[in-house]
Amino acid sequence: MLKNDPERMEIAKRLRAAREQCGLSQGQVADMMGMQRPSVSELEAGRRGVSAEELVKFAKIYAVSTAWLTKSKSDVDDPSVELAARELTKLNTKDLERVLQLLKTLKKANGPKI
Repeated sequence: MLKNDPERMEIAKRLRAAREQCGLSQGQVADMMGMQRPSVSELEAGRRGVSAEELVKFAKIYAVSTAWLTKSKSDVDDPSVELAARELTKLNTKDLERVLQLLKTLKKANGPKI
């Protein structure tokens, strides 16, 4: 992969977005990954390619799919949506019904999305 490869830059952008969505610093992520903070910075800037093993670790830390990180075909293009979906799967049926009712109410109040 070339240094300024658009694919690498997209992965870098998504790594940063996912980290920020989780409220983590580069240093915290580096500790979790077992690497130095400058390595995380290089990955997020697209100056270094990410390995398959690193992608899997990042996906677990950020609670997103590797497909989203690599911009592979995925139904979701936003880490916050993936995180919300993951959290919804942890709810019991009654609470899930409440959340769905709340979403319907919000949708009605805000009107259709254009």
